[in-house]
Amino acid sequence: MLRTKQALAAMKSGEILEVLATDAGSWRDIPAYLSRAPHQLLEQDDSEAGLFRFLIQRGED
Repeated sequence: MLRTKQALAAMKSGEILEVLATDAGSWRDIPAYLSRAPHQLLEQDDSEAGLFRFLIQRGED
């Protein structure tokens, strides 16, 4: 989660970040964080065993 926040902070508005995680908690933690942030969750996928993938578009501050 910390690396995701840091990566988003370093990006420009509209850029897209792909996050790959192995922690099952990320499935709920990342969407929960994004619901309180100006960023948009574009895609959330867990089709590959043990890997969680998120596409996040950086929002405006």
